[in-house]
Amino acid sequence: MFFIADLHTHSHYAGATSKFLCLETMYQWALIKGIDVVGTGDFTHPAWIKELEEKLQPAGNGFFTLKQLPELTVLPGAKPQGRTVYFCLSTEVNCEYAVNGKQYKNHHLIYAPDFETARHINKALAGYGDLSSDGRPTLLLPAHELLKIVLDIAPRAFFVPAHIWTPWFSTLGSKNGHASLQDCFKDVTNELFAVETSLSADPLMCRRYAELDGLTLLSNSDVHSAHKLGREVNLLDTAQDYDAMFNAFKTKQGFSGTWEYYPQRGKYFNDGHRNCNISFGVEEVHDATCPVCRKPLTVGVAHRVEQLANRSEQEAAGQVQPFKYVLPLPEIFAEIAGFSESSLKVNALYVKAISHFGTEFNILHQVPIQDIQRYHHQLSVAVDRLRQNKKHFTAGYDGAHGRVWFFDKTELNTKPEQMVLF
Repeated sequence: MFFIADLHTHSHYAGATSKFLCLETMYQWALIKGIDVVGTGDFTHPAWIKELEEKLQPAGNGFFTLKQLPELTVLPGAKPQGRTVYFCLSTEVNCEYAVNGKQYKNHHLIYAPDFETARHINKALAGYGDLSSDGRPTLLLPAHELLKIVLDIAPRAFFVPAHIWTPWFSTLGSKNGHASLQDCFKDVTNELFAVETSLSADPLMCRRYAELDGLTLLSNSDVHSAHKLGREVNLLDTAQDYDAMFNAFKTKQGFSGTWEYYPQRGKYFNDGHRNCNISFGVEEVHDATCPVCRKPLTVGVAHRVEQLANRSEQEAAGQVQPFKYVLPLPEIFAEIAGFSESSLKVNALYVKAISHFGTEFNILHQVPIQDIQRYHHQLSVAVDRLRQNKKHFTAGYDGAHGRVWFFDKTELNTKPEQMVLF
């Protein structure tokens, strides 16, 4: 059975997240986007796991469903396609430790098939940090020791390094990451079966680094607001249950690839310094310091990949796993309408499109272009160009999001019969 999973989320107990980020809003946005399995996030937090136990019921497949389904309130008027939305128990933790005087900080995802396993994990981790301080707690524990703990807890608990290329808080990041997976995970490196790519990287970039060969490249949205769900997702064609999903990740049998955020749209693609509006692409020769204030630049994901890469993009393309790009539909309508994505105009277009086609992902990758053309010509042009990766962009850097668009300036004022679709 084909299904879509977004397995990196948070709750309102995590830092810098929306106060409305909860199971009910994630459920509603999963319906709108077309997502079948959603990570709960933050099960290490005492108040959140209590809420999870109160609101979720076992589905008999290692996933959970809401006991009480909410009315659709996050996008009034929309009529998304019906589906069962499952929740997978998940959390993200931050490991902080020093080795030979160098400070390391990296984030990792942990998954559990039931509350008993999650509680065992929480009990084991409580001695390394205050789990109630944040939905994504900081543990004074090396990453390889954390992996050993998860392996010892239960054979059905799983561990995945999170957003491995992000400059801060990642396994391979330029600021406080390691130079290799082996350097980070030492004698348990071979226990890894997957890594998460990050919003500013895609599988093609990752495959330029041979140490990732053999590992499944997962992509998730890392949402801090529920409407950001589905920025990146994993595609599976297997039984819709916890064990089958992770077996697919381990063996690649039943794993169908990912839908990826454009990495240039991510906020750490280029090198740069946001306070001075300075950005450098990886092909541009530049110093390590900002030319305006002389402070160190943040080395972006594209540059970090170049630093560690041991094969060319052409060589990597021959063995990259399947993936396609996605861009949130409100951003596409914002370009077409000439309004902000939060405007009433864009919201009305979005509601109407979801009601007509069923889900956002149906529009972006499943509905035939001819059907979209009959519905809305300019939308069909944008979606066709998205599917063919024909885009314009300015890349993100140092925490500033990039921008992706599909039309030249004059095209949106052109009559439909004059615009070239294919």
